[in-house]
Amino acid sequence: MIEESDTSRHFLRQWIEKDVAEGKTGGKVVTRFPPEPNGYIHIGHAKAVCVDFGMAALFGGECHLRLDDTNPAKESDEYAENIKKDINWLGFQWSGEGDGVEAGFYNASNMFEQMYSIAEELIRRGQAYCCNLGQEEWKEYRGVPDKPGRPSPSRDTSSERNLEIFRGMRAGKYADGEWCLRAKIDMASPNIHFRDPVLYRIRHVPHYHLGDKWCIYPMYDFAHPIEDALEGVTHSMCTLEFEVHRPLYDWVVDRMDEQNLLKVRNSVKIRPQQREFARLNLTHTVMSKRLLLQMVQEKVVDGWDDPRMPTVCGMRRRGYTPGAIREFCARVGVSKVESESDPALLEWCVREELNKTALRKMAVVDPVKVVIDNWQGGARNAVLPNNPLDEAAGTREVPFGGEIWIDRSDFMEEPDKKFFRMAPGREVRLRGACIFKCNDLVKDAEGNVVEIHGTWDEESWGGNAADGRKVKGTIHWVDCATGKKAEFRLYDRLFIESNPLKDGSDGFLKYLNPDSLKVVSGFVEPSLAEANPLERFQFERTGYFVCDEKLVFNRTCSLKDSYKP
Repeated sequence: MIEESDTSRHFLRQWIEKDVAEGKTGGKVVTRFPPEPNGYIHIGHAKAVCVDFGMAALFGGECHLRLDDTNPAKESDEYAENIKKDINWLGFQWSGEGDGVEAGFYNASNMFEQMYSIAEELIRRGQAYCCNLGQEEWKEYRGVPDKPGRPSPSRDTSSERNLEIFRGMRAGKYADGEWCLRAKIDMASPNIHFRDPVLYRIRHVPHYHLGDKWCIYPMYDFAHPIEDALEGVTHSMCTLEFEVHRPLYDWVVDRMDEQNLLKVRNSVKIRPQQREFARLNLTHTVMSKRLLLQMVQEKVVDGWDDPRMPTVCGMRRRGYTPGAIREFCARVGVSKVESESDPALLEWCVREELNKTALRKMAVVDPVKVVIDNWQGGARNAVLPNNPLDEAAGTREVPFGGEIWIDRSDFMEEPDKKFFRMAPGREVRLRGACIFKCNDLVKDAEGNVVEIHGTWDEESWGGNAADGRKVKGTIHWVDCATGKKAEFRLYDRLFIESNPLKDGSDGFLKYLNPDSLKVVSGFVEPSLAEANPLERFQFERTGYFVCDEKLVFNRTCSLKDSYKP
């Protein structure tokens, strides 16, 4: 696997190295991963997890997990708990002092009182004011980037009156949208986000964590730098869309410095800094939690953990491994340039790992029966390696009898020159068992082959002819008497269009792949009846699969792909 220490020294690593060398960290690098608990994390978040936790580990520091629960209308304990579960499954553990509940774990909501006190002090210092302009009115006052905006009529209200209104907002005196608290910064700034941005808004919505205690909530741009500062975060890494918000981040940190609220570590004042990197974009999918939620609510998929979803829990059910996801994120790399990655790279990473670690089994997903007419009764056991790449994995015995199932694709009644599997009058090797010759066919009324009849060469037991004759084709099989009936879920990409949002978010569902899931029935060797959920296998000559529930297997990916890393 490509570890962070082995990669090129990307700009985030160079930035942290420089700060460490200059003594800006107080002897400890502290990063954070701050998801909002309004959905399940996806592969894009996985990249951020790898960056945040990876940089902290590289420098022997801490990475905090902080739930940014500042928007109660969309948040829940379900999302919060699954975020924690998915991060642990990816192989990471938060660390630090915590908020009194769990080391290294923080809720933004547990800092609401401190944020409110900071906001009141901004009002006293004339750095924030209460504004009653509606959203549409504010757009007119704010203006456009190349022209200065106009100050709100409330901008020069006295601090005393602003405190009175702000406290009334907290007390529930006003309706949603009636007032908000704005920072007093620069209405002529070319950065539109720096023109007196909202710090607090009124939301009469219960908080999943705090109930009805609050009816005003801080905006993310205000809460985030405060949380970083209170936690002693040294390096705050986020995706490129936050780059234009960085001046506001620095403005809030400056105000905290003026209020003597920055953390001191080993006599060094810790001033959090923000830097941005390109997010992970994946073709043939959507990464917006809003659109993922829409698909869940409209039952386009079977939940957040549907194996077609780009969520971490969906990928877990698909059979992807934590190591393969980390490897994929490492290969995508860290840069400031937006780009798209093909799911084929992720699948390549999965194959590379599973080829080395997955136990081999035999399964037939589209069965047709083969009858060995000269079989003398009884049963034998074929001995097959559990993983030919790992001698320590040992071997297994697979029952074999006079009737077996093979995959329909391994038979052709009128074969072409390049077809070396089962066909009338031809011999084929049955994996680990014997050589079989097809002599006759049984068809139904529609002319479909329902049984293949033939004979076996008893002296070929073990797979090779005693007289040394060569047989080109080798196919897998499942014994009819002992094999177990199983369900196979064959997953493919969720969208047929590489960019489902090319026409905007309103029409993305028209690009759904109608063949993204096919459910078929077949048979597996008997040992798979004891397979446990999330246990991964290579079904020989078929693909990589994971057990979803008893005798139900999800296809992770095919055995081969044209992708070359």
